[in-house]
Amino acid sequence: MSRQIGLRRMGQRNGPRVHDLRHRFAVQTLINWYRAGLDVEQQLHVLSAFLGHAYVRDTYWYLSATPELMSHAARRLDKRWEARP
Repeated sequence: MSRQIGLRRMGQRNGPRVHDLRHRFAVQTLINWYRAGLDVEQQLHVLSAFLGHAYVRDTYWYLSATPELMSHAARRLDKRWEARP
């Protein structure tokens, strides 16, 4: 499909793949949820359903550590630890 829409040429083995779009979608969805102030942990089942997974653990494969995503996650952890005595 990626060759049909011009992302790769015939015989080219590297470059964007359709599966890469799933990874991008998963990461961008989490970033958007963080930006909106949603509890990402509680929303993961929604992302799993979007991707067609029966279990959330199958969704973790699609998550990559991007700088913005890690920044949001770090702030969330900082808040959690600040609340503890």
